[in-house]
Amino acid sequence: MKRAKKKAPARKAKRAGVKDAPERILPIISALEEQYPEARCALEHRSPLELLVATILSAQCTDVRVNIVTQDLFPKYHTAEDYANADPEVFEQEIRSTGFFRNKTKSILGMAQGLVERHGGKVPSTMEELTALPGVGRKTANVVLGNAFGIDEGVVVDTHVKRISNRLALTTNSDPEKIEQDLMQLVPCSKWTLFAHLLIHHGRQICPARAPKCEICPIRDLCPSAES
Repeated sequence: MKRAKKKAPARKAKRAGVKDAPERILPIISALEEQYPEARCALEHRSPLELLVATILSAQCTDVRVNIVTQDLFPKYHTAEDYANADPEVFEQEIRSTGFFRNKTKSILGMAQGLVERHGGKVPSTMEELTALPGVGRKTANVVLGNAFGIDEGVVVDTHVKRISNRLALTTNSDPEKIEQDLMQLVPCSKWTLFAHLLIHHGRQICPARAPKCEICPIRDLCPSAES
């Protein structure tokens, strides 16, 4: 009696990964743009200087808290000279609720002094000049260039961008600077600033660190990490 042949196990569909990221990136961007047409910088500001200050304050702090603090801060400090001449002890108390207030005070007042001494009190519009200021790194400079000047110099990589870029297999790196370089190779230059906003909105509304809402995710079919 012949034994019945065992059926070969069905092959699982190959899931998307880093290698096909170039094919997935434009559909991902398109779907997120449709999902979040309001995506923009959440830090309230009316000038490059206000955005620069707010961005420094936002380190390890929510945008909501920063916006509350700057409601009182911005009417008092109008110019770089105002910040440069501020009393550090008073300023520390004014921004205390944002956390790390001593370091932030040092960064903001030092940054302002640099603006006064090197740029006539004006915020420069190049990466090199911005990152040469005390307390200003590439991430902060990217925020200011992209949102205050409309210059797409790079991609802002915060915790949301880092997490979702890895979940989407757009990168295998964990270092923010390496992640940024990977994203800059994938995302069209004209979308660099917007792309960060899209991922930040997505991270807050649908794809948080814990319990992502894969069942309602608009890019579920493009995500190798989506839960079945």
